[in-house]
Amino acid sequence: MRTQRIPTNNAQRKAASPRYAALAMACFSLMHGHLRAQQAEVRLAEVQVKGQVLDAVQPAFSVTELGRDELREQPRPEVETLWNKVPGMHVNHYHLSGVANGLVLRGFGGGGHGGDVAATLDGIPLNEATSHADGYFDLNVVVPLELDKINVYRGPVSVLQGNYNRAGLVELRTRRSGSYADLELSAGSHGLLDTQAALGRELQGGDQLNLAAQHSRGDGGRPSSGFERSTLSGHWKHQVHEKLDISLSGRWHEARGDSPGYLTEAQWRQDRQGKDAHVVGDGANKHFGTLRLDAQYALDADMRLLGFVYGTQQDFVRWFTRPRSATWMQREERYERSVLGAGLNLNGKSQLAARELNWMLGLEQVRESTDYGYWDGLVNRQRTAAALDDRNTRLNNTALYGQGSWQATGWLQTTAALRWDHFDGSCRLLGTETGSDECSRMQGRSHASPKLGALAQLNPQTAIRASWSQGFALASDFAKYALRNSELSANVFRQTELGVQWKPSGQWLIDAALYRITSSNEIRNTAPGEYENLGATVRKGAELQLHWLPSRAWHVEWAYGFNRSKVTHNADAALLGQRVVSVPQSTSTLHARWMPSPDVTVHGVLRHVGRAPINGANTEWASSYHWLDLGLQYRLPVSVARNASLNLWLRNAANAQYASTTTIIGGQRLVAPGAPRSLQLGLQFSL
Repeated sequence: MRTQRIPTNNAQRKAASPRYAALAMACFSLMHGHLRAQQAEVRLAEVQVKGQVLDAVQPAFSVTELGRDELREQPRPEVETLWNKVPGMHVNHYHLSGVANGLVLRGFGGGGHGGDVAATLDGIPLNEATSHADGYFDLNVVVPLELDKINVYRGPVSVLQGNYNRAGLVELRTRRSGSYADLELSAGSHGLLDTQAALGRELQGGDQLNLAAQHSRGDGGRPSSGFERSTLSGHWKHQVHEKLDISLSGRWHEARGDSPGYLTEAQWRQDRQGKDAHVVGDGANKHFGTLRLDAQYALDADMRLLGFVYGTQQDFVRWFTRPRSATWMQREERYERSVLGAGLNLNGKSQLAARELNWMLGLEQVRESTDYGYWDGLVNRQRTAAALDDRNTRLNNTALYGQGSWQATGWLQTTAALRWDHFDGSCRLLGTETGSDECSRMQGRSHASPKLGALAQLNPQTAIRASWSQGFALASDFAKYALRNSELSANVFRQTELGVQWKPSGQWLIDAALYRITSSNEIRNTAPGEYENLGATVRKGAELQLHWLPSRAWHVEWAYGFNRSKVTHNADAALLGQRVVSVPQSTSTLHARWMPSPDVTVHGVLRHVGRAPINGANTEWASSYHWLDLGLQYRLPVSVARNASLNLWLRNAANAQYASTTTIIGGQRLVAPGAPRSLQLGLQFSL
């Protein structure tokens, strides 16, 4: 069920690179000054993105919805600061500039930096096949202020994604309608400076224009941890006639950053924000662009056909130093990636046995090509040996999917969905390689993933839900392109979930879920280039979302997740009964808001992260930790600015000394230090 939010007093208020910043402000001034007179009096329906029609039929599954209230409640230079609000969701921060962090969800620890979590932006997949890690995605390409909504699907319940939809799906949608002009400026400790702007205009003739920009920079809390990134995005919708709309959207992002790398645990205990002397010249550079064209045709009052085509082009290079062969070595990974996707969506409403049926059918094909280079033993970014890998990989995915939700009775809603995926691809060398990874044609593989759910509204206060869903994972990275692995089956995940939402009064909302996920046909490496299906794991957990309004001046929110996993089948007997690595036993976020007056809000956010195993045998563990954020928000008078507020936040107020990530590389226990205490001042307003 989509987690509902009790409106806070904030929610009840009225709706609310330097050259990129300059360009954004120029666009902002131009549009605000010259387009206001051209605003259309009639507001047309916005062009839908893939699967948007499913919003009304998702309550049978656990979906956390984050909207503009959460996005504008405090300065957010990065989207992933929201994940603490999702029960059981956690970010393993690496603090390596330009590199995606690890994402934990439903007992999986390989999201973001790997392929356990799927991510889309306005229907465009962000996961990268055969990139830095299979299924890697980077949310820094998104401007937080441009977002309209984020849906976090917990577990493999969404029909919109396939291979990477194991722990769940992060679906991001930008604003596509309305007239607005929003600005957000924030500055803070360690040279942090973040500027965001978002503009929406309803134009003459029913057209719609949306623009957004962000420029963010900082020096970081450790040596050699500076970063700078800029993003510009735009969307234009045009009404061809009363039944046909077309829209064009685009995005450009570029980023660079230096990285201080990891510390050994002994070094970290001596200098909590230090840097290992072996790390010289680490960092990352990235350029990312997308372009998408949509056409939406209203077949009748209850049926729409959407066609779309999109492309992504990016380059990314990373330098990273870590222990290897009794010393520390720097490696270089370089990617040039291009994606072309196209598809059709048909959605509508009809009657089945005199009851409403909402349905959607889809077809999509994605072709992804990546030029990949890997070098090791560099000295301050200078190569000293030939490439271990220098190749091009191609991965093609054709998907058919459909979902229907039927209101069987006045109190019972049932949902059924099916997704079918087919994959094929190829690999070819671009130059001489010294590594051992095979590079050949990928054998075609197909997989079907069913999903079933039911929601029972027992009374106006209580609803229970139950679902069963299936996800899968292909062999990762270059294992797909080895002929000897042609008989490998997909790793299959099956989730069973039971949930309840209870609203005993206007002051309480409680949403709880229990889940069990089993995996079979796990893929293991038996020798260089050789893999087999052998292994199984069980993940069990509980999630809780609670909202309490004890009075008009208070709002208390609690998000809690508990997980237990166990390896039930493995060729290595020492791993049997052990837990999945990098997954905390529990996570908790307690957020209290107090409004002593209508214009002042005081925030306190307490985050706790439990212990987590960091090796397969569970003999090494990362310690638990917690931190506290304190915030003060003041709404400025309307005479000063519209929808304006000042925000002052003290991050890690107690200056807790903790490791945000603990890992083992090259036999050494390494630490990514948690962020030290910092101060952040933000100004938000609308024109």
